Amino acid sequence: MRTFGTTWWGRAWVDALEGRARMDPNRLPRGRTYARTGRAGELDLAPGEVRAPVWGTRRQPYLVRLRIRQFTDREWEAVYGVLAERAGHAAALLDGELDPGVVAALAKAGVELLPGAGEIVPSCSCPDWADPCKHSAAVCYLVAERMDQDPFTIFLLRGRPREGLLAAVRTRRAGGAEAGTGGAAPGSAPLLALARDVLSPGRPLPELPAPLVPPDHPGRPAPLAVPYDQELAEELQELARDAAERAFELAWGSAESGLQLGVDQDLARLAAGRLGRPDFNQFARRAAVPPHLLRRWALAWRAGKLEALEVLEGAAQEPSAEDTEEALAAIAQLPGRATVRSGRITNSRAGLQLRLGADGLWYLLVRRGGVWELRDPPAADPRALIAGWAGDGP
Repeated sequence: MRTFGTTWWGRAWVDALEGRARMDPNRLPRGRTYARTGRAGELDLAPGEVRAPVWGTRRQPYLVRLRIRQFTDREWEAVYGVLAERAGHAAALLDGELDPGVVAALAKAGVELLPGAGEIVPSCSCPDWADPCKHSAAVCYLVAERMDQDPFTIFLLRGRPREGLLAAVRTRRAGGAEAGTGGAAPGSAPLLALARDVLSPGRPLPELPAPLVPPDHPGRPAPLAVPYDQELAEELQELARDAAERAFELAWGSAESGLQLGVDQDLARLAAGRLGRPDFNQFARRAAVPPHLLRRWALAWRAGKLEALEVLEGAAQEPSAEDTEEALAAIAQLPGRATVRSGRITNSRAGLQLRLGADGLWYLLVRRGGVWELRDPPAADPRALIAGWAGDGP
């Protein structure tokens, strides 16, 4: 899944956005979904602002503008001084990293490089009153992604493009050389001497240790050391295999550990792999959960993992007026009257309900045997869910 704010400085930008939206956070999940699903157009970044079109339910895109306070000349002098003081600061930026020492040194000089909650000012041509609306939030998340990829984005938004910033730093260093520093910023001489020593012609580079690589397949559980009845032994072996597979995926960075799951949530995950198997009821009995309830949990997990399970258990978001209108228009394609209650859009005649998850996606629930079940994966557009049900449902 596409993520935003994967670096510490990108996360600071996201924190500023979420801090601004603290009084009305419901637009943020929809904004993330819009950013992930390509509803936002190309970002136009310039000193002090970002502009981008974002497509909602209408044919024409809404126009989003983010404004960020630019630094004063005095603040830029502090930035040039900090970056020129140590060669490693600018070198890290060129390598795609923002040294925390830069931010700390600027803070001592009274300059906050990373914006706070009040310094990101969004505006959008949509009618939504929220601050930020989901269209502005989408652009903010995409800016965080750009910052993750290139920390120079932060300096551009503060008022200086990359080349102008580097030219000013070079000029500051040249001034230091004329003042008798020999071309090196204070404190950088040992670093330059080390670089000359390591990179001297004819001197072999030190051999680097081979990186540790995870195995190419999950480990196999050891046989049980003590006798158990066959039914319990099979369950224990399956749990051991599951733990080995999760550890393998975690080592390769392809899955979360799942350590944050509660007992019921982990039961839903395990039960999802047993749907349709003859030992499902046996597993439910061992877990001390009624089979019909565990089946509901398992179906939800298979549809959308933890997010879907939370939606099934009632953790729906309150949609905006625009989102509600969009969902009502989708469910109105079916016979029967739709109602809205506690953020849930229900067509009782069709036995369907739409809920908006914390991830900004819509979930379709179907009434079976007097209870709501969640069977299908979520979607950003509720019309896709209704169209899929109309084609495949009863």
